Amino acid sequence: MNHIVTVQDAVIAFDPDIEPTDAELDAIVREEPLILAEQELLDVQIALLDRPVTRLGQRRLRRAANKVLAARAEVANRTSAVRAGEAA
Repeated sequence: MNHIVTVQDAVIAFDPDIEPTDAELDAIVREEPLILAEQELLDVQIALLDRPVTRLGQRRLRRAANKVLAARAEVANRTSAVRAGEAA
């Protein structure tokens, strides 16, 4: 006869009160400019969804996309510099 048991230990093993580590918080801080740039791009895209695209709208979209690219490059360069510093 097979007994039905709960998976209580597996559920309790994950503690929802666990705080992020310092390394995880540092990674979030490093990526914050990228997150904000992506949010701005998304805001512009949402604003342009239900309107005909004007020259101003195209400019806003292009500027937001360029800001995302610049932030991605900055984060990538900063990450590679951190890794190079750790290796030294």
